[in-house]
Amino acid sequence: MRLSLAYSPCPNDTFIFYAMIHGKVDTEGLEFDLILGDVSQLNQAAKEVRYDITKLSFHALYHLQKEYQLLKAGAALGNNCGPLLIAKRQLTKEEIKHASVAIPGEWTTANFLLDFAYPSIKEKTLLLFSDIEGAVLDDRVDLGVIIHENRFTYQEKGLVKIKDLGDHWENTTGVPIPLGGIALKQSFDVNLKAKVERVIQRSLKYAWEHMEEALPYLREHAQEMNDKIMMQHVNLYVNKYSHDLCSKGQEAVQQLFHHLDKK
Repeated sequence: MRLSLAYSPCPNDTFIFYAMIHGKVDTEGLEFDLILGDVSQLNQAAKEVRYDITKLSFHALYHLQKEYQLLKAGAALGNNCGPLLIAKRQLTKEEIKHASVAIPGEWTTANFLLDFAYPSIKEKTLLLFSDIEGAVLDDRVDLGVIIHENRFTYQEKGLVKIKDLGDHWENTTGVPIPLGGIALKQSFDVNLKAKVERVIQRSLKYAWEHMEEALPYLREHAQEMNDKIMMQHVNLYVNKYSHDLCSKGQEAVQQLFHHLDKK
C-alpha cells in the first residue's frame, strides 16, 4: 500500500523517519511517497487534506480533527523546548503590547503560545521560520517568535530573549509543550493507524541505534547547521513522547485544545 508522507526537513523529523524511508526497517508492506515542507506549509496543505500522513502543528490539528487523526508516534512534545520571543533589546510591557511580531505561521503552536502569553498583541507578520531573526535585526518587526534551530543561534546574532513561551505554558498549565504531531487521514481505519504507528516507532528505534548512519540524511536537509547544533536539536525535540505520546502527552494536547475552545 502506498501512502503520501509529509514532514519537515528539520533534524527531529528527518531523524525519526530516516529508517522507514530508506528501507532499514520492516514497514509491514507500506510504501511512502515523500514530501518535505516547512511546518507552516504542511499546516496549509492539511487544510486541503492533501497528504495521507502529515506532520502538523497541534494548533492546526485542533482545526482539522474531522480530517485527521493523531498518531501516538512521531510527536514533537516535551519540556524546555518551546518557542522563544526575541528582540534586539529588552522591551517594556507597554512596548510589547503595541509591538509588531513576526510569527512562523498562523496555525503554528508558536502563534498559539504567543497569544497565550500576550493576548494583547495584534500586529503580526507571517514569515518563514528561518527568516524571522533577520526581520528583527533589520527592524522590519519589533519582535520575533523563533522555533527549531534558531533557539540555539539567536544570541550569536546579538538578539535577546524577551520570554520563553514554552516555559510560560509549562508553568501555567503544568503539562509539557505540545508543538507538533504526526496525523493520519480520518478515512483510514484503526488497523492502518496502528500499523503506521508501529513503523514510526521501529524507525525511531533504528535511528537511535544507528545515529552515525542517519547523520548524512539529517545534514542533507539541514545544511546550514553544524553537527553540534543539529544533535542539540534532535536531543531536544526527539524524546519519550516521540516514541509514544502516552497519557501525559495526550493531556498536554487536550489542554491546548481546551484553551483554543475558549478563544
